[in-house]
Amino acid sequence: MQLLKDRIRKDGIVREGGVLKVDSFLNHQMDIELFEEIGKEFRRRFEGEEINKILTIEASGIGIACIVAQYFHVPVVFVKKTKTKNIAGDVYTSRVESYTHGRVYDIIVSKDFLGPEDKVLLIDDFLANGCALLGLIDIVKKSGATLEGAGIVIEKGFQTGGKQIRDMGIRLESLAIVESMDEESGEIVFRDDKV
Repeated sequence: MQLLKDRIRKDGIVREGGVLKVDSFLNHQMDIELFEEIGKEFRRRFEGEEINKILTIEASGIGIACIVAQYFHVPVVFVKKTKTKNIAGDVYTSRVESYTHGRVYDIIVSKDFLGPEDKVLLIDDFLANGCALLGLIDIVKKSGATLEGAGIVIEKGFQTGGKQIRDMGIRLESLAIVESMDEESGEIVFRDDKV
């Protein structure tokens, strides 16, 4: 998605340790017009799939998932990283290691909102090592729902997550795949860039 890649090049900041900072438009401050284009693109890529739920993980995936859900006319369910008093009853759980936060979470979602009748599209902002996405996949499996695919806004192609998910036979659509980043020059190279 050229619009997204252009925005990453313009406003993305490459930091030490393979960190791509896009919080000025994607996961802290949100550019809703860009999100609308992202939603349209995921709808185009998953055209014809029988999706009746969008599943994401708090917090950065929620805004994107909500806009995507508008184009599918389906609800968004998000898994939480901590159990709260307003989640009562049975839940599905999985353990996720956060690359960004450097800790392990137990993610949970109420069984009231995900079950065998659901056809699920996973949506998230980033894919690096794949831990969050694997946790979401585990939740879908535990619920008995059908996983229709996963949509990722930015994939770090130089990390293992994308390959691991694709090797599992899961349809993975990433709108921008970063092949390499240079923290000194700030240069970002995408997988399909012309060399």
